[in-house]
Amino acid sequence: MNRSTLMATASVLVLGVAAYAFSFSQAPAKAPPPVVSSRLATDRPSTVPQNMAQVQMTFAPIVKRVAPAVVNVYTRSVVQQPVNPFFNDPFFRQFFGGGGALSRQRVQQSLGSGVIVRGDGTILTNNHVIQGGTDIVVALSDKREFKAKVVLADPRTDLAVLKIDSKGETFPTLPLADSDRVQVGDLVLAVGDPFGVGQTVTMGIVSALARTQVSASDYQFFIQTDAAINPGNSGGALVTTDGKLAGINTSIVSNSGGSVGIGFAIPSNMAKRILEGAGSGGVKLAWFGADGQAVNSDIAHSIGLSRPGGVLLKSVYPGGPADKAGLSVGDVVLAIDGVPVDDMQGLNYRIATHKAGDAPSMKVSADGHVRDVSVKLALPPDTPRQATTIGGRNPLTGARVENLSPAAALDLELEPTATGVVVVSPGRSIAANQGFAQGDIIRSVNGNAIRNVGDLNRALGQAGGHWDMVVDRGGRQLTLSVDG
Repeated sequence: MNRSTLMATASVLVLGVAAYAFSFSQAPAKAPPPVVSSRLATDRPSTVPQNMAQVQMTFAPIVKRVAPAVVNVYTRSVVQQPVNPFFNDPFFRQFFGGGGALSRQRVQQSLGSGVIVRGDGTILTNNHVIQGGTDIVVALSDKREFKAKVVLADPRTDLAVLKIDSKGETFPTLPLADSDRVQVGDLVLAVGDPFGVGQTVTMGIVSALARTQVSASDYQFFIQTDAAINPGNSGGALVTTDGKLAGINTSIVSNSGGSVGIGFAIPSNMAKRILEGAGSGGVKLAWFGADGQAVNSDIAHSIGLSRPGGVLLKSVYPGGPADKAGLSVGDVVLAIDGVPVDDMQGLNYRIATHKAGDAPSMKVSADGHVRDVSVKLALPPDTPRQATTIGGRNPLTGARVENLSPAAALDLELEPTATGVVVVSPGRSIAANQGFAQGDIIRSVNGNAIRNVGDLNRALGQAGGHWDMVVDRGGRQLTLSVDG
């Protein structure tokens, strides 16, 4: 390759960088003089950059605008810590006044990030950042600190809303993007306070959408990014290149605890619903009234679909929104509002971004035919729960139970169409020793079907010292036989 060819090739490469950078720096365009192309180069004219602005790619203007709206969130809580477990033995406690276990108070601190989304000091963060905290402090980018109160904490979505006293000041904010418009390959910035070192900005791309198997919230539907996210980034901002909030950084996949390029953010459209709930007394997520499973290759083949995809309905709540819209067991929901759904978590997310009363359009396949169905969403119905702590002498003694309803099922992360009596907490009791766990549904005692708490109390009391119990745990039928 001769010298002229090398010069021409280098010019083309630099031009590519200059054009790419120009879209960010917005440098004034000047018509540079052409350079002579070699005979072996393409026929396209080649140019060289005329100033530094044409070769410099920078996100500095965006960061300057965004950074003041991203804050650090510190939580402090006081926990009791035994001085020495040896002294908690009842034999030794009698020599120290007969009081409780010897312990001391220890201040436990945690660190995360947050995003100011309203000028009055309203802040979005993760629920797990502030959970259990008794003293919450927000530090702004200008190093001022404010005490914050929790306006709303929602474990189901792992989002929380905080409020600091603005005292009439208007704080810088970060506007919410439409997260449904985010695409794989988009450039994004992650802003937060990793490891407590101070506000940090990292860059990456959106590497995947609709991640639903991350187990960070009940409504699993995450934006995946390779922008470096580390402990302390939780609650911080995932920002688009036009300076809007695409999501709340929430979790990472890592064997070491550090970033390996797989981070997850809760989409801003979900965060928007939580913000609306904070202003209306609580989050009331819409309800579909059916449960289903992802359609894999085997299922698709068996029901005549051309490819895997969609959610196969396996249970429909009588009188619920899906039932009223004419959906039934065996139908496959392919898309909601034109967006494909591939599993129940994705379907739940799409429903949760709507309000009760909305009627999203769903593409549904049934008996080989695809049709559009409008489903009017509602709030999950709640019946008297009759929350009770089981007493007497039986295998469930000490457990707290209640009647199941769609609302209770959603609170306990159970199948939304489940019915019967559920163990809310086994506590530290005989029930826990027998192996009962939160979410267990009591189906029968000595052959007697259990429909409500009254049925359960009667069956336990009439057992005569022998209990044969059938328990539903995550869809599996377990049996327990106890004499006593």
